[in-house]
Amino acid sequence: MQLRGNKQVYRPHIAERNLTTLKRGESGTLDRIDLPEDDARRLMEMGFLPGHAVTSANAAPGGDPRVFRVDGSEVALRRETARHLILR
Repeated sequence: MQLRGNKQVYRPHIAERNLTTLKRGESGTLDRIDLPEDDARRLMEMGFLPGHAVTSANAAPGGDPRVFRVDGSEVALRRETARHLILR
């Protein structure tokens, strides 16, 4: 809640979108990778570069890992890793 004048205004927290929020076939533009430098570098070598489109593809039974199309390739990522790839 925030105060505006004498009124309290409810402002819901807007969660950042990450790769786990994409539905199958949906695309998003990668904004940043919130992982340690070595992990982020490895993902960038696979094509996960800020400013590039990422499309959600298939998922294993149970939903983990999920496959994403990026830079002409398909890459499987665990949910824990995918949640650190932030979309615009």
